[in-house]
Amino acid sequence: MSSATQSVGRHNNSGITPWYRIRRGFLVFLKYLSLVFFSFWFLLPVASCFITAAKTKQEYQTTSVMQMPKNWLNFQNYADAFSAASMGTAFRNSAIVLVVVLICTTIIGTMLAYVLSRFQFPGNGLIRGMFMIAALLPGIAMQVALYKIMVNLNAVNTLWGYIVMMMGTDVISIYVFIQFFENLPISLDEAAIVDGASYLTVYWKILLPNIKPAIVTCLILKGVTVYNEYYAANLYLQDVNLRTVAVALYTFTGPMGSQYNLICAGVILTLLPMLILFLLFQKQIYNGVAAGAVKE
Repeated sequence: MSSATQSVGRHNNSGITPWYRIRRGFLVFLKYLSLVFFSFWFLLPVASCFITAAKTKQEYQTTSVMQMPKNWLNFQNYADAFSAASMGTAFRNSAIVLVVVLICTTIIGTMLAYVLSRFQFPGNGLIRGMFMIAALLPGIAMQVALYKIMVNLNAVNTLWGYIVMMMGTDVISIYVFIQFFENLPISLDEAAIVDGASYLTVYWKILLPNIKPAIVTCLILKGVTVYNEYYAANLYLQDVNLRTVAVALYTFTGPMGSQYNLICAGVILTLLPMLILFLLFQKQIYNGVAAGAVKE
């Protein structure tokens, strides 16, 4: 057999042509280039905040945004932002709202989804349709009626009123829970009921542990929304002692100008709790999101 025939045989056996190798290498290059590009644009605002937070007021006014500060260890801006904006009180209020809202919405949402998915009764479809309509309505269009209700209930400038209002804006999570419940076999309920379990026991000890991926996913989405909420918090919590973290950041803005070095320091302070929680529970978060993406 000639050398040309042997080379053709090796070429056919491998099934990989030089053009295929070039195309595959180019696609890999584009993939990593896009990752670097988008990572750069996502991290650029965070880097700008760190740079600005280390500058004095005079230094910020006389230098460009991305110019490095003279002293990276200038923590005076963080201290001023924490004290002037009452960040300690704001963190306390945000923590209370976040914990209570997440616990209550998870319990209420999973219970409602359990009833709608497991029991067929007159009005089941109507309730689902009403939730769908509520999810499609823009929130800003209901603010006039909602504000009037809050005033009539004396819930404005009260933390409990804001918490109840935030608990009632979680329609999407209910549909997520319904989808997960409907993917669990009815035989689990029937076997537990035959063994003497009540409906509450079936919900709490059998079905609820099987939808942990959905719970983790909804907790992440709801938690980020509640923690970053500004419009409703600014509208219904006008008392200084009831401000949340998002509202406290606007302490340094006004008609005479904004103190961006203090604002950036405050932004970094607000990022720290979420960053610490993510680092502590990143394994659970990744597992929950990954498991929620694949359902049997």
